Amino acid sequence: MNSKLAFVVAPMLALLLGGPALADTSGKKIALSNNYAGNSWRQAMLQSWDKVGKQAVADKVIAAADAFTTADKEAPTQAAQIQNLILQGYDAIVIDAASPEALNGAVKQACDAGIVVVAFDGLVTEPCAYKVTVDLAETYGAEQVRQVAKRLPNGGNVLYVRGLAGTSIDADITKGVEAEIKKHPNLKIVSEVNGNWDQTTAQKAVTTVLPSLPQIAAVVDQGGDGYGTAQAFKAAGRPLPLIMLGNRQDELAWWKEQGGASGYDTWSASEAPGMVTFAFWVAQQVLDGKKVPNEVPMGILTIGASELDKYLADTPAGGVANREYGQDEVAKAIEAAAK
Repeated sequence: MNSKLAFVVAPMLALLLGGPALADTSGKKIALSNNYAGNSWRQAMLQSWDKVGKQAVADKVIAAADAFTTADKEAPTQAAQIQNLILQGYDAIVIDAASPEALNGAVKQACDAGIVVVAFDGLVTEPCAYKVTVDLAETYGAEQVRQVAKRLPNGGNVLYVRGLAGTSIDADITKGVEAEIKKHPNLKIVSEVNGNWDQTTAQKAVTTVLPSLPQIAAVVDQGGDGYGTAQAFKAAGRPLPLIMLGNRQDELAWWKEQGGASGYDTWSASEAPGMVTFAFWVAQQVLDGKKVPNEVPMGILTIGASELDKYLADTPAGGVANREYGQDEVAKAIEAAAK
């Protein structure tokens, strides 16, 4: 068969056998655009990207999987970073966005240049981007309030420790918290502070407001701030409230200590930092010619009392409970989302 005939026949055979020929991604380059690395979740996320990306390069699935983190948390800086990645010739960009809207212009520029864009964790609203979605409002924000209500049937005052202002993550979780707490009139949010998903920031913020607050029965948060919040209450000599946790190792170790001493019962949850690898494989599958819906959903990692010992043993000091996702697993999730 001559080369011209093969060029025509191969695609026709692929169609007859059940679908279009898939692209070869071994020469493709994928970049991670990250706007923040100042807590254990983001550090674990970067480690997961490095682990899975290096293996994909070694297996010749792709040519490069490079990570870029901005020097600050500002959206304009990340937009400039994305524009640089366009100029550097990446075939796909995976984004943990500083803002839902402020990066849309840079994302559109990437799409217009033929670059696949996949947002996760911090999402963007630009329609051309694929999105790894987690129903944070329902599975995290609202569920925390339900967990509090279950443990405190008589209700009480609630302190809400929010995340990084201006991000879709903070907005989504807050939407769920506010909607669910309306269903529990005996629970009342008496104060909100921003902990930036960071223990040190949360401890300082909570310490600042505690002198002006009545007795607090529960703390609802966004992950990464539970241990710092507990230390603020301890330093202030205030009674320890029920504190929702975010899967960090120091939080889990603290929970174990409290449980052993007084039967302290709480609940812990977070998006697994390894969700970045879910987004990585979504990008690779798009580059591979797979039909991928605009949104691909995934769940969060929850830890109950019966699972505490297992996750505590598997989580390194200073880290966060985590898992990575494989290509086959993500391919199945894409297939389910497309139905």
